[in-house]
Amino acid sequence: MCAPEFPRSPHVWRKKNLLFPGKRVRGARKKREIFNTSIINHQESLTPHHQSLRISITPPPASLFLSLKSSMDEDSASPAQPRAQLNLPPTMPRDSLAIETLTTPSDHVNRMINSGHSQSPSRAIYSDRFIPSRSGSNFAFFGIQSSPSPQSASSSSSSSSSSAAESKEEAASSTYNALLRAALFGPDTPERKESPVVGRNIFRYKTETKRSLHALSPFGFEDAGNVVSQSPVKAARKVPRSPYKVLDAPALQDDFYLNLVDWSSHNVLAVGLGNCVYLWNACSSKVTKLCDLGIDDNVCSVGWAQRGTHLAIGTSNGKLQVWDASRCRRVRTMEGHRLRVGALAWSSSMLSSGSRDKSILQRDIRVQDDFVSKLAGHKSEVCGLKWSYDNRELASGGNDNRLFVWNQHSSQPVLKYSEHTAAVKAIAWSPHLHGLLASGGGTADRCIRFWNTTTNSQLSCIDTGSQVCNLVWSKNVNELVSTHGYSQNQIIVWRYPTMSKLATLTGHTFRVLYLAISPDGQTIVTGAGDETLRFWNVFPSPKSQNTDSEIGSSFFGRTTIR
Repeated sequence: MCAPEFPRSPHVWRKKNLLFPGKRVRGARKKREIFNTSIINHQESLTPHHQSLRISITPPPASLFLSLKSSMDEDSASPAQPRAQLNLPPTMPRDSLAIETLTTPSDHVNRMINSGHSQSPSRAIYSDRFIPSRSGSNFAFFGIQSSPSPQSASSSSSSSSSSAAESKEEAASSTYNALLRAALFGPDTPERKESPVVGRNIFRYKTETKRSLHALSPFGFEDAGNVVSQSPVKAARKVPRSPYKVLDAPALQDDFYLNLVDWSSHNVLAVGLGNCVYLWNACSSKVTKLCDLGIDDNVCSVGWAQRGTHLAIGTSNGKLQVWDASRCRRVRTMEGHRLRVGALAWSSSMLSSGSRDKSILQRDIRVQDDFVSKLAGHKSEVCGLKWSYDNRELASGGNDNRLFVWNQHSSQPVLKYSEHTAAVKAIAWSPHLHGLLASGGGTADRCIRFWNTTTNSQLSCIDTGSQVCNLVWSKNVNELVSTHGYSQNQIIVWRYPTMSKLATLTGHTFRVLYLAISPDGQTIVTGAGDETLRFWNVFPSPKSQNTDSEIGSSFFGRTTIR
């Protein structure tokens, strides 16, 4: 028979699995009395917690009960003896200790499982399941209120006594919360609403308010306007406001319909002065006189071929001459126009010329004929011509306030724009976006308009405030420059597509009628009726925006081109 283990006592004979003092006694009744006596002897070592413990003894086999019954029957014939009583301390009630005998082992297991163990109120209970406790959650912070549970309703009466203490703590922390909220989110942050809202999500989106990094600091700043942002900001590119070089150009005509300046891919500048053409080498600053047309003719336009050293010259007699600048030799002379040739445009081996006779002639310098086709559409002098970068479209502007777009094989314009209210001389194709065309109007118009020739639509229009004489796109960045005449005679660098002004350059005292860009795309040269050519560094290099052009870094000075 097994019994529960108890703390050992000096009165017990310490033998393995035995709790019997002295020697062993035969008889079932004696054994029971001895076992009860041993329990009595251990009462002194039991704590009050142990005294309330109910002892369960595993039932012995049925054969043992039969032997015990027969033994008790024999003892009943003997004189009656007093039954052994439990010797309990006077402070311990007799009912606190009971010995129960369970009928079956299964009852013993059920008793151990379903026993009503009393929980100690001072000890936390841990288990392998996570049971969330929302007693510490502040639902009012999110604008919601949890539904009261039955337990909370029953304990509402007990919590009323502690509400006074909690109100004192909240009053003490309200000042700190107000200061912390003002330091983190600004003094204008509204107080949170205490009224419950049914069905609102705990986490919800709100419009963010942009604040500086210093607004998140717990320390206030007296002057927020003097706070410098810590994020790196790219500095705006600075464009020099003065030309790095000025050339005197005597007899440079002040005529809006002429085009007398052009810059070649070999870094040579051609300028038409009166009846002569001069070449200025930008690398060596050497000036060369290319030709003299005589006293009966004047130079109306010059234009370099896209590659090579061929230069086309339009004259006031309606003739077109082609020169080889490397050998200073005239290649050929082509006719076809009846009046002056004021506009030229190259497309590979094709050369287009616009005249005061309202016509555009397409010429192929590889054939003997003076021209291969004639384009008619303008009702006044053609003063602007430009081929697109893919050599598929030709844009022409005239004194009839019209802008036309032609393809390679058309004899009539494929696109017609009539929004300008003055002569259209300034024309430029974007090298960055296919089909983007910019055009500028004269004194009565003063606008720069942008067109999408792919969709045949106008994109935008900006009023510059003065006559638009020339336009050119930068090859390195998405910017363009415009030159102006009446009444401000300025040069403006624009950022596309915002059309914000990067720089406004002044210096010419007459209309800035002529414009050309260097082959590296960094420098422009402007000419005016004040008989000067001015060189400006306005665009960055393709590799570094801070690298100066090799042309502009030579020297600053004023020389004469002839």
